[in-house]
Amino acid sequence: MADRDQILNALTSVIDPELHRSIVELDMVRSIEINGNGVIDITVSLTTPGCPIKGHFQSAVANAVSPLDGVSHVNVYFDVLSDQQKAALQQKLGRAGLPAGSLAQVANVLCIGSGKGGVGKSTLTANLAAALTAEGKRVGVLDADVWGYSIPRMYGLGATRPQVSAERKIIPLQANGVSVMSIGFFVEEDAAVVWRGPMLHKALTQFLQDVDWGALDFLLVDLPPGTGDVSMTLAQLLPQARFLIVTTPQATAQKVARRAAQMAAKFTLEIGGVIENMSSFTTPGGERFTIFGEGGGQELADELDVPLLGKVPLTMPLRAQADSGLPLVFSDQDDPAAQAISHVARGLIAISPAALPVLPMVEVGAAPAAQPADTAKPVGMSLPMA
Repeated sequence: MADRDQILNALTSVIDPELHRSIVELDMVRSIEINGNGVIDITVSLTTPGCPIKGHFQSAVANAVSPLDGVSHVNVYFDVLSDQQKAALQQKLGRAGLPAGSLAQVANVLCIGSGKGGVGKSTLTANLAAALTAEGKRVGVLDADVWGYSIPRMYGLGATRPQVSAERKIIPLQANGVSVMSIGFFVEEDAAVVWRGPMLHKALTQFLQDVDWGALDFLLVDLPPGTGDVSMTLAQLLPQARFLIVTTPQATAQKVARRAAQMAAKFTLEIGGVIENMSSFTTPGGERFTIFGEGGGQELADELDVPLLGKVPLTMPLRAQADSGLPLVFSDQDDPAAQAISHVARGLIAISPAALPVLPMVEVGAAPAAQPADTAKPVGMSLPMA
């Protein structure tokens, strides 16, 4: 059976993406409990309760420890560094503060991308946000399609300028309960954005760090098509994000979409699934025409070994509502396209990780407080050995 030293040695491979050091070197491994049945309980300290990279630690710790001899199961728990512990860590790192991030209260970040333009990615993003909101979730949309921004128009916001809070944070605009941020709010309406890489990187960093997103269940990031500067920047800034790939059934679109998946793989982003858009044209009378062919979405999902989250038909109201400024899901939930998008939203909710409980803060070196014998251990996320 692996001992504590072997487990600690294995955990040196778990790197904090923001501090670029292992959790062992950073003294973030709060406790290791080895049970006789091969179950290992590990508690990791976070810099903030809503740490945006909690999911990264969740999987990385289990993946590092599971292969050790005798390990049958890994439970990962979390607590939060006390102010004294944070101060000691800051001194150790020689920095004035620790990253908390404006996304600290965002539970799930979903980057929605495609290999090429014209597959309805932005329309799908706007309606998917609406569907998640209709399911009772707190949702935000970041329109990162800098050159082809269209989310403001789809939500009827135009070039409205956001306000700035007393803490000098940009406040997202609200539309039907969805928090929205776009470069379109900072330029003349429908003006062309002609920026090079460094300017794009700075703007996107601001949208993530200087926007008061608050507590969200889902932040949807509408990526530009392809695998250029914007997609690479966001992949680096959002190591905890999951990637959703939008394609049409057409074989050409499916093959191009594969390139977006390859980009996500290079940055070790998790691919959450594939959405097949324009799977058919459905007439007002209910007739169905597969004008873009069939099977491309399922073929891509099978190739990537991820789920096909849904097949969304093209309907006339879906197009009309995108132009009107009110997403179809808000206006007509009985439309076939709205029903399919709502199905995708429910699937995303089902596969999204549950919020993990945070244990009370523990002082380093302090004697453990006495607890009643029948006190149950807080429930963490159990990850079985692969």
